Amino acid sequence: MVELMDTTLRDGEQMRDVSYTPNEKLSIAQILLEEARVDRIEVASAGVSEGEHAGAKLVVEWAVSHGIGERVEILGFTDGALSAGWIADLGGKVMNVLAKGSLNHLTNQLRKTPEQHLKDIDETVRQANLVGVGCNIYLEDWSNGMLNSPDYVFALIHGLADTPALRVMLPDTLGILAPQMVSEMVTTILKRFPNVSFDFHAHNDYGLATANTLAAVEAGIRSVHCTVNGMGERAGNASLDEVIVGIHDFLGKRSRVQETKLIQLSEIVDVASGRRVPPNKAISGANAFTQTAGIHADGDRKGNLYASQLFPERFGRKRTYALGKLAGKATLEHHLDELGIELSSDQRREVLERVKELADRKATISQQDLPYIIDDVLARPHERRFILESVVIVSSFNLRSTATVKILYTPPATSTTVAYEESAQGDGGYDAFMNTIHNIAIKIDLALPQLANYSVTIPPGGHSDAIVQCTITWGSGRDTLMTKGVNSDQVLAAAEATEKMINLWVMKINSEEVNG
Repeated sequence: MVELMDTTLRDGEQMRDVSYTPNEKLSIAQILLEEARVDRIEVASAGVSEGEHAGAKLVVEWAVSHGIGERVEILGFTDGALSAGWIADLGGKVMNVLAKGSLNHLTNQLRKTPEQHLKDIDETVRQANLVGVGCNIYLEDWSNGMLNSPDYVFALIHGLADTPALRVMLPDTLGILAPQMVSEMVTTILKRFPNVSFDFHAHNDYGLATANTLAAVEAGIRSVHCTVNGMGERAGNASLDEVIVGIHDFLGKRSRVQETKLIQLSEIVDVASGRRVPPNKAISGANAFTQTAGIHADGDRKGNLYASQLFPERFGRKRTYALGKLAGKATLEHHLDELGIELSSDQRREVLERVKELADRKATISQQDLPYIIDDVLARPHERRFILESVVIVSSFNLRSTATVKILYTPPATSTTVAYEESAQGDGGYDAFMNTIHNIAIKIDLALPQLANYSVTIPPGGHSDAIVQCTITWGSGRDTLMTKGVNSDQVLAAAEATEKMINLWVMKINSEEVNG
């Protein structure tokens, strides 16, 4: 069994511009301990601020009231009774004492001898014990200590033998190690001190925090530190979800952490911290279980060929298939099946072409966009004599909007196509566009119906980048037409609806003339 200590609320909060309110700390702590079931959490640094004290106190009081106070830890310093008093005042049970794990830090920052430092650590731990606070020892800069002053590290750990510490923590403070180095160092430490409980604490400066943490576990470490979403100072810490999955899948070891709660936890920290999870992040990223290439959707549809043991249902998610320019028939069929929509092969082909056309202007089409696109395709006039070749619309504050439109027009009963280009101004982008269209209509001797109603909708739950459907009603009575346009841009959706109207109107006029 591998233990997980999550330090999102302490080391994770050292990420630039991140600060949790006391209530946010409590909410995250509750999910970590009760739902995700990590073994321990580190929630604050002693003596930092009144806000830090209030947040830590709220978490500690809740934990103590639920009989799990010893699972909440707070960072303290080798300062005699100061940090211990701060922690005891809020009811804390465990202090992680920050000591120096390299001779360089000891000599040039604390400016003390190893003997003096050992005495300070021992005194701090004993003062903490007097007020009911147990202690772990953080050997800050341990990785550099092992590289440059290993004898100091060994002497320090040996010197702690008579100090009543619960465990010794081995941090790669600057994230300078590679997995093989971690394995060798941890193996050396465990062989020298088989009766000491050690934690490993990785940083991600080389992008190796998860790999290094797994290497430490494989070498024999039984307790590791992580943060939600890999948050932390500089490049962050080892990401909780990645470490858990790696321990379970690659090392064949167990933990108490509930995989099904990892996504919820990630999302809550994402919101509280204001630091968005990259969409391509493993496990919790929005795209982690999304296939974009059509060949992948085809393989999954034929035999789940692109699945692995990292299946999304482990985390309460499901595999999705992106509707974009790389989508294929299998991608579209997957979404149509989920929506319960049946289309002919020709209709599917036209819809897929329209999806790709829209995706060239908008990165991804959502499943919620698809009904709009289908409606748009099925409602297209079968004969297009009036084609919008290009549309440029400029809107700005305190100035009238302008539009420049180029169209291709093939008059009824002819096969000659003529290009027309006009510009006009208006009170808004669409008004400028319509003024331009009216100018062109005069040139081609076409009387257009009046606009009667105009509405814009986006799919339920849509965002600012959602596909827009513009529905316009033209004329009145028996001459009423309703057309729709679909685009990622509202004004261009209206322009497409207008193009459809003109084609239908031309067909109607031509039919009336032919039939007398």
